[in-house]
Amino acid sequence: MLRSHANRVVSVRRVAQLNAGKRTPGVDKVLLKTPEARGRMVDRLAHYQPWTAKPARRVYIAKANGKLRPLGIPAMRDRCLQAMVKNALEPSWEARFEGCSYGFRPGRGCHDAIEKIYRLARPNSRRRWVLDADIKGAFDHISHEHLLTTIGRVPGIERIKQWLKAGYVEKGAFHETQAGTPQGGVISPLLANMALHGMEEALESKHYTRGDLNSTRAVVRYADDFCVFCESQEDAETAKQVLTDWLNERGLTLSAEKTTIVYLTEGLSFLGFHIRLYRASNTTTGWKLLTKPSKEAVQ
Repeated sequence: MLRSHANRVVSVRRVAQLNAGKRTPGVDKVLLKTPEARGRMVDRLAHYQPWTAKPARRVYIAKANGKLRPLGIPAMRDRCLQAMVKNALEPSWEARFEGCSYGFRPGRGCHDAIEKIYRLARPNSRRRWVLDADIKGAFDHISHEHLLTTIGRVPGIERIKQWLKAGYVEKGAFHETQAGTPQGGVISPLLANMALHGMEEALESKHYTRGDLNSTRAVVRYADDFCVFCESQEDAETAKQVLTDWLNERGLTLSAEKTTIVYLTEGLSFLGFHIRLYRASNTTTGWKLLTKPSKEAVQ
């Protein structure tokens, strides 16, 4: 895949024509606006050179809560190379990823995660205690050593190491990066999923051969946002401690203000939706599960 002409062409097309950031340059101010420029980039990528990754350009975008989210915008050439390595790595990892993971994966999205939550939270389910968790600055704090060990010895590993260690430029000053993967990089969502792979195993959430759940715990994860369904409050507290230790190995911590344990009658907010059990006298269980857009998302 790293030597494939088709992969080079598709990668350049994705970065320079399809992605939302196609008009956002990196530190070298280069953009690929014309067919000729894109063709030259495809040819340049064909000739193996000992590439040196350029540092990312630091920009900030506003978050919903009024704070700023830091983005690292790599140079166009690095973005094209990242797309090539991503296309080469992704298929083998897609075969390994757990079924509970829905963020940044081909053929999966928010509504698949909400559908899974609906099936787990139905009135006839015993798992009514939910650990609603959020990882603090997940992209900025992922341990490089753990991530590189997880990926193992694959042909593109040296390039990935360079992108992780490339640093960023803010207001003309260069800063080194000791941890994290830059938000804004093409390969970053895949690297984040790799780092968080194994959450189901850590929680001992098992499945039958056909895919049905065979466990008292169940987890649904969308990138760095996840919720764990448990049968009791004590088990939810235990799950929180297990995940705290598991995330520490990856250089990550749970966000204290965003991580809560709730009962489903109080309601659960996830991916812009509010999921809650309501009393309903006209049903066999006496409860009805409703999924609505959350107030914050509507506002």
